[in-house]
Amino acid sequence: MARATRFTFDGGAATYVGTAILGALITVLTLGICYPFALVLTERWRCKHTYIDGQQLVFNGSAVGLFGRWILWLFLTIITLGVYLFWVGPRLQEWKTVNTDFASTKVPLASWGPSVLTTG
Repeated sequence: MARATRFTFDGGAATYVGTAILGALITVLTLGICYPFALVLTERWRCKHTYIDGQQLVFNGSAVGLFGRWILWLFLTIITLGVYLFWVGPRLQEWKTVNTDFASTKVPLASWGPSVLTTG
């Protein structure tokens, strides 16, 4: 399969802007405390519109699952005058990656080895 078709994205500007505005409002109105809810909202939108080898991604993370860690990270960032943000970024990316999966468990044909395709 050509590299250009392995990864596709079909999201549009209208839904992206709506999602981004809602996420920004959630974050600003709660002074950053409810940022996990905004993050989950945007990650679900991104995964809903992303396909790898024809398989749609799905985001399984929950804001409640991140909330406790986020409050700790926010506190540590405040007391270290922002220095702790260098550790928050990679931890957030790790959490997003661990909670991203394929929507179906179908194995793409391109990943099958020759032994699967032969009839013995």
